Parts: sequence; structure tokens; C-alpha cells
Amino acid sequence: MDDRTDPTTEGAAGGAGHPDEPAGRAEVVAAELGEVPLDPDVDDSDVSTEVEVAGGVVVGHDGSACSSEALRWAAGLAARASWPLHVVRSWRMTSAPRPVTWEPGYVPPMTDWEQAVLDDLRADVRAALGAQRAADVICHAVHMAPVKALMDAGRNADLLVVGSRGRGGFRGLLLGSVSDQIVHHATCPVTVVRTQRKD
Repeated sequence: MDDRTDPTTEGAAGGAGHPDEPAGRAEVVAAELGEVPLDPDVDDSDVSTEVEVAGGVVVGHDGSACSSEALRWAAGLAARASWPLHVVRSWRMTSAPRPVTWEPGYVPPMTDWEQAVLDDLRADVRAALGAQRAADVICHAVHMAPVKALMDAGRNADLLVVGSRGRGGFRGLLLGSVSDQIVHHATCPVTVVRTQRKD
């Protein structure tokens, strides 16, 4: 393990409701744990709402530079261990890229939004790993809160990998809220890949 990884929670902020947490953190954590509906008025029965893997490395990727660093680290480990590599992206309507079928006055079906997320994720994986290595990566787009999506995917994984900070988050915390919750609640081994990036 190199000095950019931190499988512990040393220095991490406490759980939701800690008196030193920034205002609004409890609401963010509740959303990431899936305790509030993502898109309450949307029927998501035609898209993936969970991921099941049978071993290997699972890494969360939200499109940030930090998550790309976590992906590269996870890919290196997966290659050395001969484990499959699964990359998971959680999404909701407000965070999904616009489908190619979108046009004014027409809302595409959920499957089109899911495909747009998958296309975006695959492009990010190719950019991070190169086309040859990316060809062996299994990508998953999940209409689910990020922490719940990753914990479900990691249930039978050999290792769950996350970046220390994704998009958004609260400045000043050692871990982003997703990685913080994963470290505290995941049922499999977790590695947090730290970065000097601020995005």
C-alpha cells in the first residue's frame, strides 16, 4: 500500500449529527445512504437500481479527478491480483448527462438516461486507463444513492475502493461524505485513495 492510500478513518469527521459538522451535512448523508428518494416522481423499474458482483475490486467513480486517481489505483491492484474490476457510478436525473434522444418538449425514457450515464462513465474509464485496459473493465450505472450503491456492489467484493473526495462535498473534511460513510458502513475491506486535488 502506498502513502496515498488510507484504509483507516483517522482524522475523519464523525457521523451525521456531529456538533462540529457543517450545516446540512446530515441531509447530504441521508441522501447518500438512500434514506430519501432520489427521484420520487420517476418510475425507475426499467433501469438498474442495484449492483451485484461476485468478487474482485469495486471502485466508485463520479467523474471527478479524484475518482479517476482511485480508478487507476484500483486497476493496478486488480491487474496484479488477477481480479475483475467493476466501476460503479451512481446517478439521478439531475446529475445524468443529457441523452442523445433529448429534445425540447420531449423527456426521454429512463433507459436513455441510464445509457447516457454508462456512455459517460465508459469515456471516463478510457481516459483514465487507456482503451486497451478499459476494454476489460465492467461498468455499472445505478439509479441509487451513492453510498448505498457502493455498499451493495461491495457486499461480495474482495475490495471496495473510493477516492477521498468526489464532486461537491464539504471543504475542510479529510474524507468526502461518501468515502466517510463507506469506511464506516461497508461490509467488505475498503481502501480510500487520497489525493492533493481539490476538485
